[in-house]
Amino acid sequence: MTETEPVQPDFDPMLLAVLSNRMESIVREMSNIVKKASRSTAITNARDFSCGLLTFDHRLICVEEAMPVHVTAMDLTTRPVTDLFDDIAEGDGYFSNSPYFGGTHHADMTLCVPVCLDGEPMFWTVARSHHADTGAHIPTTMDAYMRNVYEEGMHIPVVRFQEKYKDREDLIRWCRQNIRESHVWYGDYCAQVGACRTAETRLKELGQRYGRATLKAFIEAWMDYGRRRTRAAIAALPAGTLSWTARHDPVPGIAEDGVEVTAKVTIDPAAGKITVDMRDNPDCVEGGINLSEACATGAARIGVFYNLDPSLPHNDGSASCVEVLLRDGCIVGRPSFPVGTSNATMGVSDRVINAVMCAFTQLGQPFGLAEGGTEFGAGMGVMAGTDTRSGTARPFVNMVFFGLSTGPGLAGHDGWLTYEGPGGGGVLALDQIEIDEMTYPLLVEERKVAPDSLGMGEWNGAPAMQGRYRSLSGEVSLSYCSDGDINAPRGVFGGRGGSRALNATIGTDGVQHALPGFYMGTVKPEDKVVFRTVSGGGYGDPMKRDAARVARDADRGWIARETARDVYGVSLKLGPNGLDHLVDEDETAKLRARVTA
Repeated sequence: MTETEPVQPDFDPMLLAVLSNRMESIVREMSNIVKKASRSTAITNARDFSCGLLTFDHRLICVEEAMPVHVTAMDLTTRPVTDLFDDIAEGDGYFSNSPYFGGTHHADMTLCVPVCLDGEPMFWTVARSHHADTGAHIPTTMDAYMRNVYEEGMHIPVVRFQEKYKDREDLIRWCRQNIRESHVWYGDYCAQVGACRTAETRLKELGQRYGRATLKAFIEAWMDYGRRRTRAAIAALPAGTLSWTARHDPVPGIAEDGVEVTAKVTIDPAAGKITVDMRDNPDCVEGGINLSEACATGAARIGVFYNLDPSLPHNDGSASCVEVLLRDGCIVGRPSFPVGTSNATMGVSDRVINAVMCAFTQLGQPFGLAEGGTEFGAGMGVMAGTDTRSGTARPFVNMVFFGLSTGPGLAGHDGWLTYEGPGGGGVLALDQIEIDEMTYPLLVEERKVAPDSLGMGEWNGAPAMQGRYRSLSGEVSLSYCSDGDINAPRGVFGGRGGSRALNATIGTDGVQHALPGFYMGTVKPEDKVVFRTVSGGGYGDPMKRDAARVARDADRGWIARETARDVYGVSLKLGPNGLDHLVDEDETAKLRARVTA
């Protein structure tokens, strides 16, 4: 804002509401474009993408419905553009997937477009999509055994892909020559272009209607609103320094003993500030499980905001109330080039979020959450092969989302069934099986809720999902990084832990053969891939769960009557219709009295 332009210290609250909702609608339109115009089912079907608006000086304005791990440190993505280029112009578009220049991990390719109003740079429109392929030496975008960036495929360290609203054809040709199924990559990229350019048009329309001065005043008022509300939410918390340690599974040859991740959270109600210190953690490892700075920063922020009012504005004002302390060369910090970070959005990142959000349980009930289900087993594997169903061999590679891990219990609420993982928070969607089967030569034989897989508590972690699928077109490759086969999410305040992951195949002999937790291999067409996801932990003593809720769990087939009796102390019997369960109040009172006696 220049000295000659008017300032509005008391911004009209009605206009604040109008403009903030207008910004949200712009991001929503961006998201609809990406979802409907992309070609990869990981984007169109499972919604593995996010969009956002930022000020030109890198302050987050709005993200609407987006993957938390994608957007909670989105400011780190646009900052390198202004650091690296001193000739940013209208009509430019900057593309990057670099974890060393503010990216999450190399599969998340991000387009940043500057928006000018009357010649003055005012905004960034940002679209981030998880692309199906990056041209790595093996057909997958994530692998714990990718030791460095050289093994991860194309590394795009903030490159100007568009000038004067047109693609730089040499760069597009370069990408298409280095990526499998390049028509899919290019379609997904074009969807991002469409989203960012549409948002640019909408922002210009907004500028014409309200003027730059009003929009600048709105931005300051909007940031101040987010800051004031977040400080008030923190002021309502008890002061203290809290800690929690979460445990990532061992990765043979990379982290033989697993990875312990400790978060130290300091709450300062008087200052309206929370500090998350992640510096006391192991150094980077020679593999793909290290976090990028964006993922480490974002994960710490996510864990905090899971414990605050969910209606807080998702903007820079609220984010400024959370300070994240990282160190260079740390597995949860700032990696040095060329350290591998291919799995940075999952795995250790999920454990960081669990550690931060569970640290709040040290305040006692009703604070904190149990640990959430970790992810990326065979139900979310990257599949690659050749589709011969039409009579013409056509290669394919894509990440499937047949089964998602599930959410933890928290005071007053059971976990979310389609949680996906701490970094997704319920935004990622289950694949529509029919769409996947139409697009790829895969047949899904089963997908359902796994019985007796709850993180049992007064408030349950949601049950896991299980399923089975196979190839219809020869041998396929399968890649996944299943953190949760050994260290299941833990419950809190007497709640039980969630269920562990299962990854296996069933051959023609009908025998189930276990697969390792971290896998890159092939699956024969006659073999069926079997999976069970990870469920979130329970919150509170299961014996305190409302008996009617236990009966409803049994009605859903989520628990057996024996489980209701032995774990929850609830005696159930079938009702007159032979389907619904009724609580035997007298017997339940006796069962629970024995436990408390």
